[in-house]
Amino acid sequence: MLLSKKWLNQYIDVSDLSGQTLGDLITKNGIEVESVVSRSEGLSGLVVGHVLACEKHPEADKLNVTTVDIGADSPVQIVCGAPNVAAGQHVIVATVGARLPGLKIKKAKLRGVESQGMICSLEELGFEKKQIREDEQDGIHTFREPVEVGADVIRLLDLDDEVIELGLTPNRSDCLSLYGIIHEVAAILERPYTLPTADVTTNVANTVSVRLETDNCPYYATRRVDGVVIGDSPQWLKNILIAEGVRPINNVVDVTNYVMLELGQPLHAFDTAKLGTTIAVRQAYDGEEIVTLDDVTRTLDASMMVITDGEQPVAIAGVMGGANTEVDATTSSIILESAYFAPASVRKTSRTLGLRSDSSARFEKGVDPERLQLALDRAAELIVEVSGGTISDIVIAGDKDSAARTIDVSVAYINHRLGMDLEQETIVRILERLGLDVTGDETLTVHVPSRRPDLELPADITEEVARLYGYDSLPSSLPASHSKGYLPKENVLRRRVRRILQGAGLSQAITYSLTSVGNASRFSGADLTQVNLAMPMSEERSVLRTSLIPGLLEAARYNTSRQQANVRLYETGRVYVEQGETLPRETERVAGVLTGLWYDHRSQGTRVPVDYFVAKGAVETLLSALRVEATYEAAVIADMHPGRTANVLIDGRVIGYVGQVHPGVSKDVYGLKEVYVFELDLDVLQQSAELIYEDVPRFPSITRDLALVLKRDIPAGQVEATIKQAAGPLLIDLALFDVYMGENVGDDEKSIAFSLKYQDPTRTLQDEEVTASYEAILTAVQAAHGAEVRA
Repeated sequence: MLLSKKWLNQYIDVSDLSGQTLGDLITKNGIEVESVVSRSEGLSGLVVGHVLACEKHPEADKLNVTTVDIGADSPVQIVCGAPNVAAGQHVIVATVGARLPGLKIKKAKLRGVESQGMICSLEELGFEKKQIREDEQDGIHTFREPVEVGADVIRLLDLDDEVIELGLTPNRSDCLSLYGIIHEVAAILERPYTLPTADVTTNVANTVSVRLETDNCPYYATRRVDGVVIGDSPQWLKNILIAEGVRPINNVVDVTNYVMLELGQPLHAFDTAKLGTTIAVRQAYDGEEIVTLDDVTRTLDASMMVITDGEQPVAIAGVMGGANTEVDATTSSIILESAYFAPASVRKTSRTLGLRSDSSARFEKGVDPERLQLALDRAAELIVEVSGGTISDIVIAGDKDSAARTIDVSVAYINHRLGMDLEQETIVRILERLGLDVTGDETLTVHVPSRRPDLELPADITEEVARLYGYDSLPSSLPASHSKGYLPKENVLRRRVRRILQGAGLSQAITYSLTSVGNASRFSGADLTQVNLAMPMSEERSVLRTSLIPGLLEAARYNTSRQQANVRLYETGRVYVEQGETLPRETERVAGVLTGLWYDHRSQGTRVPVDYFVAKGAVETLLSALRVEATYEAAVIADMHPGRTANVLIDGRVIGYVGQVHPGVSKDVYGLKEVYVFELDLDVLQQSAELIYEDVPRFPSITRDLALVLKRDIPAGQVEATIKQAAGPLLIDLALFDVYMGENVGDDEKSIAFSLKYQDPTRTLQDEEVTASYEAILTAVQAAHGAEVRA
């Protein structure tokens, strides 16, 4: 909603406030002001000129040489290229030294002829093209009523004004009119105000008959105005409409638009000769057509409401009039309508037709029933003022229901909600400033006028008190509570995982939960059922992901395609699996992707590429920091390298995997070279032991190495489990540090080496104790796995 400060000043004195100051006060009291624009910004030196003579330029067919009286001692010569310039016109002249937006006027020679100024169009003054008369959109502006030569154009066009743009929320439909804004500003400033009124003198009987044949129109009123002369509106009316963003059309249509902006009630004028004397409001027939004022043929259906001449539609009720009854230059008698149309009906019609107008925007929010006749009388009175004519009696069909109501609210309720201790007199005074009548003592009965449909509950009254009292004046306090804030265990684990992986050198990525059917079937197993979207926006985002890996691989491809070859990313997030009729099963996962170089130290000539052990090391770093003991076993997983992939197990349960993406998949599907990934189930890790702190042992440890030769198909993890079981309580750490296959080892054998660390926190160990444990380990691994000590 645009608000002209000069127009507002006609009803409430705001002359002492700048537009910005007024806008700040409005914003502070609950209605956001989006902008404040000075209409004279960048303009100066503009005067009314009278074109005394106009001749063709001797050297240019499209230029004219004019002699213009600008109220100075002598006329000036101006070269003008506008096609509509002619002698006898009163025009806008930018004199030498004047300023236009982005332009300063200087003396110039155009094709050898001196020009002392510029004859201007409204567009050159900063007007939008839609605000300019159609016959002047490609030419200069001419004044159509008497003006004084040399007069200041900025004052004449009311450009010495500021326009405030209000960002209204849907509940504040009362401020879609000057009438509502007057009440709002008066309440904020606590100043007296006046309101638009009407004093209609009727001279003839109204012969129009009205029939209401639909419940969507409970009230319809008309007046006929005879003897109108269609023409230009007076300058004051055009100035207000343009300031409000509305293009002037003719004096009758301009008045209906003016009253709509002033009182918030949309009106429509029919040409009596084209309409006849019968009006019937009904639902449209399926397939019925009407050509609207924008010359578009629209097909209607039974959900839409139309105004007819008794048979044919002449308007789409509440949305737009029909071209068959349009007011034009030949019109001499009009019929004005003022009606109440059901908001839901207008909203549905506007949306179905894709046709939104200033009228529909107001009708669909609900107009004030108490202003229906006032708007009709105000428009009739102004039409007679600007176009002549006589007004008929009013004809009314139906009844209007007042939207006025009462709300009971106690002073204690208001103070409790605001956390304040306001006196009753203060609360009553604030509400009365808003134009609300208040009666009662401790429990107040607030009489809400029909212009405020947003006030329905005691909470709404409390809000009105708060915003007028001033949000800045409300006390601040913390809510009373005896509980301490905490993070759920899931959030604690998620933060620890992120901190650990970032410390290990990986960067966090966040990818889409939606993916394609092809990606959703990768890395997750064929037995999982995908969750399909009912109405996907694209095939690439049509199902919920079943693994984090495809999204991370896409992120890796995005980076490598931009010459970022070394990629180390991780993500924590949910994956989704269909569960029949119930909601999908959601599982929290952590995954990572690594490719390129893990370590690159150019000064030392050290370049370490990412491999299986780098990826496994990231997993081990995470699990170790979480104090989770895991084992690994070779695995065959779809889309993974069959010889470089391992399942990760906790207590024999698979919680994820780590390994290399199958070269065919990484290259052909994702355009990546050698790439390694891991994915773990965070929901299982959530069940891990809490972190426990222990004293640093005072006594030394003893370390022994153990190299074993055994069959290649025996996993090192099984051997490790056997060693831990046989070693006894003195073994505090066990680490695999070497795997060898080659010379001096059989073709079907391998050599694995472990580091064993022994320690007792209460005493110094004896060599005999360590030796006994060592020998027990040898016996156990030989019996369980056929392992022999490597010589």
